[in-house]
Parts: sequence; structure tokens; C-alpha cells
Amino acid sequence: MKDFTSGNVTKLILNFTLPMLLGNVFQQLYNIVDSIIVGKVLGKEALASVGASFPIIFTLIALLIGIGSGFSIVISQFYGAKDINKVKRAIDTMYLFLFGAGILVSVLGIYFSKDLFLLLQLPVELIPQATSYLNVYMAGMIMFFGFSGTSSILRGLGDSKTPLYFLILASIFNIIFDLLFVMVFKWGIAGAAWATVLAQSGAFISGIIYLNRNHNIIKFSLFKLVFDKEIFITSLKIGIPSGIQHTFVALGMMALLGIVNTFGTDVIAAYTAAGRIDSLAMMPAMNFSQAVAAFVGQNLGANKIDRVRQGFKVTFIMSNVFCLMMTAIIILFGSHLMKLFTTDANVIAIGEKYLIIVSSFYLLFSTMFTTNGVLRGAGDTLIPMFITLFSLWLIRIPCAYFLSSHIGETGIWWSIPIGWSMGTIFSYLYYRTGRWKKKSIVSHQEYS
Repeated sequence: MKDFTSGNVTKLILNFTLPMLLGNVFQQLYNIVDSIIVGKVLGKEALASVGASFPIIFTLIALLIGIGSGFSIVISQFYGAKDINKVKRAIDTMYLFLFGAGILVSVLGIYFSKDLFLLLQLPVELIPQATSYLNVYMAGMIMFFGFSGTSSILRGLGDSKTPLYFLILASIFNIIFDLLFVMVFKWGIAGAAWATVLAQSGAFISGIIYLNRNHNIIKFSLFKLVFDKEIFITSLKIGIPSGIQHTFVALGMMALLGIVNTFGTDVIAAYTAAGRIDSLAMMPAMNFSQAVAAFVGQNLGANKIDRVRQGFKVTFIMSNVFCLMMTAIIILFGSHLMKLFTTDANVIAIGEKYLIIVSSFYLLFSTMFTTNGVLRGAGDTLIPMFITLFSLWLIRIPCAYFLSSHIGETGIWWSIPIGWSMGTIFSYLYYRTGRWKKKSIVSHQEYS
């Protein structure tokens, strides 16, 4: 683990952020490449169908992602305590849980796929393609969870670089398989889903081989896994709060998609493509938030409040500089970026309007995430969770519904910065109260 309690603050935060940002960029490539190839080769209907699937996928796996993070923390703590036997038991228990969860999610996702799309008011003409894509993707859930679990193990053992290498490899193979299955074999939208499933499978298998060959304490064998009830319960206690937050955010994304779907194929396709660009552009702010959380946690524990303030200031500046760069790129080249996904003029125009409106307020998003990063680093995770859910469920979704009924789909785009505005205001006001300082588990004298 990096030591953030001494040394140049700017350099420390940048060195922590950039590798993580690179990994997340490659992770986003899964979705982006799928959408580009599907939109260009198969058309806007297929692009819209792929976009309609992802909020459903996220909702089905959100709780399990949170629980998986709980296992990672448990593995990390046992490893730090040199209790190798419990490290092995925690790893076995995690794999058994994730494999079982993967099978369950696959069955539920495939069985209810058509009903979920109907519930979200997806246009009837898109449901066959959307169902085809989702069913194949769901069939590979066990591999997705396996790769996710293996990455969590490596991070828990202090190895953050190897998961990045496997992620890069999987992204490259995903591109190759996409081109092969969609453009050469003509498998249609299902081909894009198969490309992702096979890429994830390859990454999982490679990860297992790496673990067995390079970590003496871990010898993965499917038929020798042992379930530990006590470790499982402990991991649930740690991971469920995070999982619940992920779930409510995912449900919020589904609710928004339900509003988007009422405007038809062109708007859904534009929302899908612009959303891919948007998610990539917001990555720097999200990664800087994680960096400042780790920085604040260590320095608050060491009672170095001046470095906490300095870390907040430095992160705020760097994150906003990156966001201004993203805003400039998107405003200048928004239509060209949209053309990567589709040739349909109406879809491009709708997506460009989305990008201009949303990217103009990236500074708000960056400020909110930086402030919440400080709060989380101090151990004050409950208030940021409530602020996130409040700005999504009580601000953004109602605004999207109300504004879209008066000014069309543009109202949905405006609801995004409105939600960020409220989240930023409440996060900063809470930060100013200083109550988060008292959440440190290390006692120290009062400071202002």
C-alpha cells in the first residue's frame, strides 16, 4: 500500500490515480467497442438494443459487486495478519459464493429478460434484438464474476497491476472477437455479446493460471473449494452497505432508461452512444475521488490535518483541470465522437445535444466527487451515500420526468446537471461542518 503521509502531495495523488484511470478506461472499452461496432455495422436499432441492456445488467449484479468488495477487504486483512489458512478459506468461500450467484443471475436474467424490457417500455421493435443480446451476456455471468473475484483476490494480496494487465488483454480480445463475430461471421447483435463473454472467460482462466503458478498460498481447484460460514457472514456485513448503494443507483438508472425509452429508437440510440462517451469523460473525476479518499484516510489517521486540506485542494484543482479538458474536447468534437457509433444524422444531433448540455457541467460532477472522496476517506460513508441517493431519486429522476413531459428528451439531459448541482451543494455544506473529522478511528486533539 502506498504511504500518503509524507512526500509531494501532487505527485502522490497523480501516481495513484493514473494507473487506476488506465485500468478503468480499458474496462470501459468493453462497452464502447460493442456499441461502436454494433452501431456502425448493424444500425441504430441494434445500438439502442445494446444500450437498453446495460442498466438491467448493472441492476442484476450491483448487490453482488458490493459483496465482492467485502470479500476483498477480508482477504486483505487476513493476508496482512499472516493468517494464510483463513486467506485460503476466504478465497474459497468467495469463489463458491460468486459461482453460485453467477448461475442464479444468469437464470433470472434470461428468464425475465423480455418482461424487464417490457417493464421499461422499450419499443416493441427493439425487444427481439435486446433480448438476444441480454440472454447471451447473462449466460456468461459466471465468467464475469470469476474474473471479478480473481481481480479482487489479487488486489487483496497487494497486487494491483496484474488485474490491469488481464483487463487490457481482455479488452484487446474483445475488440478482435467483436470484429470477427459481427463483421465476418455475421452473428448480429448476439455476436457482440459472445465477444464480451469469451473475452471475460479468457481473462478469468488466465487469472486462475497466474494465481496457481505465482502464488504459493493459492492453488485453485474447483472440486476442493471449502465454504466458511463465519467468513461469509463477515464479508456480507462489510460488503452489503456498498451493495445496497450500488443497487439503488442501478435501479435509478433503470428508471431513467424507462423515461428515455418512451421517446423511441433514435433517442435511445443517442442516449446509448452519448452515455458511452460521457462515462469515459467522467473517469478522471471518479479516479481522483478514490485517490483523495485513500490520501485522507491515511493522513487523518496520522493526525496530519494540514496534508488533508492540501490533498483536498490539490485533488480539486487536478480533477477540475481534467474535467475542463474533457468539456473542451466534447464541445468541439461532440458530433465527430457520435459519428464513431452511427451514421444516422438524427441520432448524431440528439447525442451531440446531450453531450453539450452534460459536459458543460463536469466541474460540478468533479467537485461533488472530490468532496465525497474526502468524506469517504475519513470513514464517513453514510452521508455521501444518502446524498447520492437523494440527488438521484428525489432530484434527477423527478426532474427528468417533469422536464421531459414539457420540453422533450432534452429535459432528461438537463436533469443530470440539476442532480449534480444539488449533490455538490449538500456534499460541500456537510464538508464545511467538519463532522467528518470525528469519524477517524484514531483519536486525536480537536482541530478546526
